[in-house]
Amino acid sequence: MKLLMPYVTAGITPDWTSYVEAFASAGADMVEIGLPFSDPTLDGPTIQEATSVALRRGATLDAIFRDMSGLSVQIPLIASTYANLVIREGAGAFCRRLQHAGFDGLIVPDLPLEECAEVAEHIDLALLASPATSDARLTEIGRRSKRFVYAVTVMGTTGERAELAASAGVLAGRLKARTELPVLLGFGISTPAQAAEAAGLADGVVVGAAVMRRVLDGAGPAEAGAYVRELKAAMSGG
Repeated sequence: MKLLMPYVTAGITPDWTSYVEAFASAGADMVEIGLPFSDPTLDGPTIQEATSVALRRGATLDAIFRDMSGLSVQIPLIASTYANLVIREGAGAFCRRLQHAGFDGLIVPDLPLEECAEVAEHIDLALLASPATSDARLTEIGRRSKRFVYAVTVMGTTGERAELAASAGVLAGRLKARTELPVLLGFGISTPAQAAEAAGLADGVVVGAAVMRRVLDGAGPAEAGAYVRELKAAMSGG
């Protein structure tokens, strides 16, 4: 079975947790929940806009965790944020708060491999790998990651793209030769056809900007969930 992990920025709407529930109902295998940070350096215009909207609405960690207290889904929830938030509270305290809120894992894209050990002691940490990552480093990323490895299809920021990068298949193959964990391709996967293509190269896909563009344009949970269902169907050959 190919894995699908859609993304939502926490706090983007008053009912943002309804998107998580809609994604779970639509067949998502995990949901990535972005914790807004004021300087999202690896994110492109869409996620940056979503982050700005959430912060203007007053999104804070405390508010996000309160919102999550009413969530009841049976799939893993993976937090994603930047190292500044983790370090500011201390790795142990931050991760305990995540787990208490209902998170099962964490992605920190700007956390160096050499500095991830303390965070990994407290929560399942999924590390990122890029087309420029050396073979030796890919092996170490696979060894230290939990649940999955996040394979970045391009050297750049998140965002919708017209086609899947040729580097995606190469990176997926290099990673799959070095880890038994699922390899999920992300960055730029925007359409059901691209999701199906990426799923044929790896173990699953992450779709973020394309989901958030729909939310920013006014799509409610039902409409965004229908898009996730289309992605899942395409990945399954339906």
